[in-house]
Amino acid sequence: MTNIEWTEQTWNPTSGCDRISPGCDNCYALTMAKRLKGMGQAKYQNDGDPRTSGPGFGLTFHPAELDKPLSWSKPRKVFVNSMSDLFHARVPVAFIVQVWRTMQATPQHEFQILTKRPERLIRVLDRVYDALELDGPLPNVWLGTSVESDAYVRRIDALAQVRAAVLFVSAEPLLGPLPSADFTGIDWVIIGGESGPGARPFQPQWATDLIDAARAAGAAPFVKQLGSVWARDTTYAGKTVAAHGDTKGGKPEYWPAHLRVREYPKPVTTDA
Repeated sequence: MTNIEWTEQTWNPTSGCDRISPGCDNCYALTMAKRLKGMGQAKYQNDGDPRTSGPGFGLTFHPAELDKPLSWSKPRKVFVNSMSDLFHARVPVAFIVQVWRTMQATPQHEFQILTKRPERLIRVLDRVYDALELDGPLPNVWLGTSVESDAYVRRIDALAQVRAAVLFVSAEPLLGPLPSADFTGIDWVIIGGESGPGARPFQPQWATDLIDAARAAGAAPFVKQLGSVWARDTTYAGKTVAAHGDTKGGKPEYWPAHLRVREYPKPVTTDA
């Protein structure tokens, strides 16, 4: 299980990654990998390049994990590679095909794949579909990209070119407004401020603007959290939100009413 508000289960056929933009600066997965390495976890003993990665966070393949979803009989939303990026440049297409084969074999689950590398996603996805002799996207696979500031909205433009049942954008950690974002063709927009040590500021107006932009484009908005800085600086019932125990700004009861929005995209339907 997982504490991530918009999913129910994580599945990591690979672990490790490399930072490529400011949204990666305080990567929770990198910090967790260092801790897991120190605990002796076998999957996190491969160190990455210290300039872009860190202890226990070198890109590593876990073939034994590929069949794990086959053992889950109860349908669930599954975040694929919460500790990595499936479309990292060093993940072979053949391995991505194996991940897709598992997702094809478990239609009861909805798989959510998030990448900061949608350009590579575009380059390899048709090869994945061809390898599995798919005429089109699997109805249970959602594909998304992360965008932290207006400097990276090109990722949304790239994602919009992808063939998938559901396309989504994770604007988390959101480090600034996204006035150039075009959500045409996007089904879901997740919005979140940064949390944890070194968290950077988040302005609720950014979330307001994204909710409006998402709805105008027909996408479902989902506000995940307002971030640690907001929780520390915002007063509720005489004390800060953080003092109430919500250090991430993730409890909607403390938010302005218009931001209490957690919608999901409409279910994908296929012909019988």
